[in-house]
Amino acid sequence: MSRRHKILSAEPVAAQIESLTHEGRGIAYVNGKTTFIDGTLPGEKVLFQYRRRRARYDEGKLTEIINPSPERVDAPCEHYDQCGGCSLQHTTPQFQIERKQAVLLEQLQYIGRVQPEQILPPLTGPVWGYRRKARLSVKYVEKKGRVLVGFLEKYSPYVADLKSCVVLHPSAGLILTDLQTVISQLSVHRKIPQIEIAVTDKTTALVFRHIMPLTESDLAILKKFEDKHKVDIYLQPAGLESVTPLSPGNATALSYCLPEYNVEIFFEPTDFIQNNYEINVAMVNFALELLEPGGSDHVLDLFCGLGNFSLPLARKSARVTGVDGDTGLIERARSNSRHNKVTNIEFHIANLADQDLQASFLQHEYLKVLLDPPRAGAPEIIYNMDFKGVKRIVYVSCNPATLARDAGILVEKKGFHLQKAGVMDMFPHTSHIESIALFVR
Repeated sequence: MSRRHKILSAEPVAAQIESLTHEGRGIAYVNGKTTFIDGTLPGEKVLFQYRRRRARYDEGKLTEIINPSPERVDAPCEHYDQCGGCSLQHTTPQFQIERKQAVLLEQLQYIGRVQPEQILPPLTGPVWGYRRKARLSVKYVEKKGRVLVGFLEKYSPYVADLKSCVVLHPSAGLILTDLQTVISQLSVHRKIPQIEIAVTDKTTALVFRHIMPLTESDLAILKKFEDKHKVDIYLQPAGLESVTPLSPGNATALSYCLPEYNVEIFFEPTDFIQNNYEINVAMVNFALELLEPGGSDHVLDLFCGLGNFSLPLARKSARVTGVDGDTGLIERARSNSRHNKVTNIEFHIANLADQDLQASFLQHEYLKVLLDPPRAGAPEIIYNMDFKGVKRIVYVSCNPATLARDAGILVEKKGFHLQKAGVMDMFPHTSHIESIALFVR
């Protein structure tokens, strides 16, 4: 007990911040030992308290800034010190995007052993109220005697006690307190672990996951909340297939538009869509600009999802083939193609992470390929394809480390050249890095 008390002494310690981790934590060297301190910036001299001490590194909590960085700003969120949803609100958006670009280039060099011939200008957009898709944790806390709704605390399994969220779209971010209140009124308030949010220009959908049946009184309470806040509530008593609207026939269909291509994409409230609508529109335009689809091209869209890239590509190409492993997403992609009267497109269901994948779409030749994989990247399908005849590849990534690894494969094993790469500010104020790269023969 006394040894632990000594190690985690509350006495403040001085440190000079040398750099940042990829997650945005300040790095200092205290008595020769690496120490990570949240909320700090390179060049700052700070005081901190030890939060955790390990054999190879320590972790600290910022207590005072002695010499602030010129890039430091006041975080507008009152919950910033507690909530784990954001890690970079204490610095300028310009510094954030420059830092993310530096991380991307570093990963490409050290993991993929490649560097782009040209660095693309970053895609930027709104930095507040931008997030339209999120999953919030819900927990009844006995000690507080009430329900909490929000993201998890920093480096903790506990739900942060939030009143509002400045990065969520206002239709969701400003009703967190009301959500806490309405859930506390339900008979199953201890049995609702999460709420999934999906926001469009027409409505806000809230999916209540509940692991015990709702009573008639519960349904009436939720209906009153739905009407008051003009949202659409969905109920999820089991898996994703169990999601149904609280008010069948009245729920507004969820969709978003890509106006430059006259495309409207419909989706279910638990489907994957890009959380930042403005950046997504710009990203689709940018990706097609880089890919240069033409009237005679056959384009392959891997990890196509709902058709976010496939349908715009079909407006510019002779033929498009979209492939994804999610049956539900492919069904909705086909429905979206019919809704938009797109006839020069076909969709296939295939596990693109299968190292021994045998599929008919692999037998066709494509002139151009678009890749938009999950965080794990796309090494299996890249190795599987011979890319015969492929002249250009655009790779959209949500993880610079796996992009870098796959870039190395494309360059070393498949004969491509990394011509351009850059970042897109899909998640301002977080350490998440969205990027895009162009590979050519």
